[in-house]
Amino acid sequence: MAAEITTAVLLAAGRGKRLGALTAETPKTMLDIAGSPLISHITDALAAAGLTHFIVVVGYLSEQIEGWAKTWQRENPEIKITTVRQAELNGTGGAMLAAKAHLAGVARFVFGWGDILMDRANYPRFIHHARIEEYDLMLAVNRVKDPFRGAAVYVTPHMIVERLDEKPAPGTATTQWNNAGLFASSQIIFDYLARLQPSVRGELEIPGAIAQMIADGRVVRAVDMRGFWSDVGTAEDLETARAWFKPKRKRR
Repeated sequence: MAAEITTAVLLAAGRGKRLGALTAETPKTMLDIAGSPLISHITDALAAAGLTHFIVVVGYLSEQIEGWAKTWQRENPEIKITTVRQAELNGTGGAMLAAKAHLAGVARFVFGWGDILMDRANYPRFIHHARIEEYDLMLAVNRVKDPFRGAAVYVTPHMIVERLDEKPAPGTATTQWNNAGLFASSQIIFDYLARLQPSVRGELEIPGAIAQMIADGRVVRAVDMRGFWSDVGTAEDLETARAWFKPKRKRR
């Protein structure tokens, strides 16, 4: 029986330090991509896939994202969007915990990074898998030459995740699967987030909770994402994303 999934949490509290001056006065999620804020491309795609409630966790220059959310809500009155301020910017795990109160009674939901762009066709595909498959946690993965910038994901032939290696040293990963930054789970994720200890970077990190779920024998499934994907981590990434999402001219 398909599970009802209508809610998504988007984590948009960070600055995007690798972008330097580009995010000095603008949150990364608000950078312009082909005429719209980066985060709009994500909410628009998820809304088109059938989601009707967004919880956006904000922190750095939060007023700008809150202002965008009000405008987006006016333009999409059939969909609810809620912003939540992360009191302490202590990592993605802390950001999810900040959203917990707004997920009371929600059996299954999608969550992910609010600053990752991918081919729009991937969102309904991921939501479809999240609704029909059995899992404790589902994560999107994409192929890269070397997943050292994100997290190396090791899977079985049936796409069951066996290991998650956060930011491995360049050239050391033996998998090309990368954590694509989109997930689905139930309230069980909060049991693991509550037990997180700060990482070597001093943050509470969602991949650490997922790694513990795998260690406990929980079912963690992967779904492959296809086509364009970017964490928009550098100025070069930003220009590539702008070129990709720019409307294509029709031939005469």
